Amino acid sequence: MHPGDSKALDVARERLSPGTEVFLTWIPGANPMDLVTAARQLRREDLLPVPHIGARHLESSAQLEQLVLRLTGEAGVDRILVIGGDRAKPAGPYDSSLAVMQTGVFQKRGINRMAIAGFPEGNPNINDIVLEEALRAKLEFARSTGLDVSIVTQFCFTAKPIVGWLQRIRDQGIDSPVRVGLAGPASVTTLLRYAMRCGIGNSMHVLTEHPSFAKLITQNGPASIIQDIVTDAGAGKNGSMPFGITGLHFFVFGGFNKTVDWINAQCSN
Repeated sequence: MHPGDSKALDVARERLSPGTEVFLTWIPGANPMDLVTAARQLRREDLLPVPHIGARHLESSAQLEQLVLRLTGEAGVDRILVIGGDRAKPAGPYDSSLAVMQTGVFQKRGINRMAIAGFPEGNPNINDIVLEEALRAKLEFARSTGLDVSIVTQFCFTAKPIVGWLQRIRDQGIDSPVRVGLAGPASVTTLLRYAMRCGIGNSMHVLTEHPSFAKLITQNGPASIIQDIVTDAGAGKNGSMPFGITGLHFFVFGGFNKTVDWINAQCSN
């Protein structure tokens, strides 16, 4: 959710159950302190704000300190998502999410629950080998410092890259909890716009080259992807999700209300 989207904030406060995590994005060029206001509003409704901390967006260590101090002190934030940030040149001293994690500022302010990003289709700006090494380094740092770390994946429009990526990291001994990213219901035009922005080329090709599949995604949301993940990977133990998937993370490109409507419809089926 964009912290400046007052309508989405209203929907979250009115329609989400207490204890639901709501991720707050840091848009490049926006004032990061806007995260504090949005987080405070969510916390008042017993929702759990999860602000994005974009390493390459941070202008200084002082800005980081102030942001974390205000998030914890004014909004009661106890969990965050640390990302590198989609910026060619860092705005300040941090060039990676690991560099920000290593400052220790979060632990000092009582934030010990942290999510990091996973990229089933890779990242157009980072070599796959470098990307895998960075993931392992962040997880190793988390283990050595007692951080409770989970992985939230970039969204995909097909199950294949998700299942393949999960298989690879599990084969490498990575057992951290994973929340699979999915795009909520939205138009093809909207999905393509965000796919281009996020660099998920394979998924973008699926939408452009297979009109019938694109229609299915826009009409039914990510239901078919979820089913394909279970079909391709097999159910986990005692009917749980496969590969240690602990939940789903919805990108609300088509609007917060539309995604909440879809989730509620699935839960009632």
